[in-house]
Amino acid sequence: MAAALTADQIAIVKATVPVLKEYGNTITDVFYKNLISENPSLNNVFSKTSQDTLRQPRALAGAVLAYATYIDDLGKLTAAVERIAHKHVSLQVSPEQYDVVGKYLIQAIGQVLGDAATPPIVDAWTAAYGALAGVFIGREGQMYKANEADGWSGWRKFRITRKVAETDAITSFYLAPSAGPALPRFLPGQYISLQVLVPALGYLQSRQYSLSEAPRDAGNYYRISIKKDEGDEPGVPGIISNLLHGNYSEGDEVELSHPQGEFFVDPSDAAKEGVPAVLISVGVGATPLLSILGSLVPQEGTAKKPVVRPVSWIHASRSSATQPFIGEVNKIKAGNANVSTHVFLRTITADNQHGVDYHSGETRLDLDKLDKDSDLYLDDKRTEYFICGPEAFMIDLRRALADLGVDKARVHLELFATGDVPDE
Repeated sequence: MAAALTADQIAIVKATVPVLKEYGNTITDVFYKNLISENPSLNNVFSKTSQDTLRQPRALAGAVLAYATYIDDLGKLTAAVERIAHKHVSLQVSPEQYDVVGKYLIQAIGQVLGDAATPPIVDAWTAAYGALAGVFIGREGQMYKANEADGWSGWRKFRITRKVAETDAITSFYLAPSAGPALPRFLPGQYISLQVLVPALGYLQSRQYSLSEAPRDAGNYYRISIKKDEGDEPGVPGIISNLLHGNYSEGDEVELSHPQGEFFVDPSDAAKEGVPAVLISVGVGATPLLSILGSLVPQEGTAKKPVVRPVSWIHASRSSATQPFIGEVNKIKAGNANVSTHVFLRTITADNQHGVDYHSGETRLDLDKLDKDSDLYLDDKRTEYFICGPEAFMIDLRRALADLGVDKARVHLELFATGDVPDE
């Protein structure tokens, strides 16, 4: 990315870091307001909820700040670039849209900074944005070509063939293509983007949902499991989750894009033979991990057996009424000696059976209540940890594992919301 910039331009961009820390959120607020008001078709691309909660402009401000900070050491941004590129491809972002975004971003910098946005600063940031856009366009182009090789380009119509309640708030949607070629395999842990028209808004909205079953050879449907989202912000409930739960029935159509995502396990990777995989989730965070769990054991519909890895499933829910997939997990455990489970329930009822429905009761997920070797595999320095849940939970758990001697490179986090997980 920095190769297209002169040394002076790199120095100028780095010199703007203090300014971005102070005015970054204001710049991105102005950017989105101008961009969308003058290009209303982009309402179909950007999440209305993320705009209303300001997560979208805050996430962009953080990304711009990170780019300015590490513009002379861009290797530190490789993982973030990969994650964002997958998200862009899932949303069908085009190269032409980068030009539009660049125009309004530079315009917002000038509007907010006024006379402080000198010609050298504007020129340096224009070059810096162009270089970064080139990297994204190149990487995303590779992904689009791979998807086209699967016979899948753009949005594709799918029919809801089944709706199954997993809990009072979580429903699984079974989605089969309305027409076209067979479904491509995906990597367990990945997600799809689902797009529908929101009548109350008058435009399309897309959301990302993890695939909650392991991939199968020649699979004829995808399954996603969606929680009816009351929203993180008061008065801002999840638009798409509530619409799908309440307004969509079996037989209705939605649109999906090709599976994407950098949070995954490759069950055929021979280098992982014998390497323990610890899967830790809270609530609906179990969805991508259930796909990973199912892929690490032999299964019907898949001829090739996965490499053999010890697998530890660790999950926490408020109660059995809010706990998804316990039947599926227990069935997998019963049929596979390499799988162990430990479930935390904060509320125990008379119907809950210890060792079946839960292992630790009346408590949150607590690493101290787990066996350090048989549950967490801390004795094996190769062990990989895959974590999904609320952002604060994931950060705290990563910190706790670090305190137990786990290298951060072996801890993989899946983030549902807009933005990035702080790199502590």
